[in-house]
Amino acid sequence: MATDCRLVYIWTGAQHHEIRLAEPTLQSIRVPKKRGRPWTRPKELVADKAYDSRSFRKSFRKRGIKTTIPSFDRNRKKPRRGRPIHVGQGYRRRWIVERCFGWMDNYRRLVVRYERYLHIYKAFYLVALILWCVNRILK
Repeated sequence: MATDCRLVYIWTGAQHHEIRLAEPTLQSIRVPKKRGRPWTRPKELVADKAYDSRSFRKSFRKRGIKTTIPSFDRNRKKPRRGRPIHVGQGYRRRWIVERCFGWMDNYRRLVVRYERYLHIYKAFYLVALILWCVNRILK
């Protein structure tokens, strides 16, 4: 099964929670088709426990997007270990995204932001992505 993947990113300050950035990020997705307008709505959204919110799930349900998010039990003092049981098939491939985050952590300049200006940081981010893709192609 061939899929067409696009990289979408949004730059903000460090004070924003991820759930506030999910909606603008998904609105910027454009997957081109052979004819017609590009797809702007994914079939499924896979996220971790930080995105567990009724309003978040409801907003995506209205748009026709299936959400695969494990529930966060706020009453438990000690978290359960291991992968959540009843999450769905889409959650099994989430490790690919986490692995990519781990690879990006190999570039120390991105983990610890030394640059004062955002455009320089963006340039190093794109250089890291290019190097990462070239290394994957040459393997």
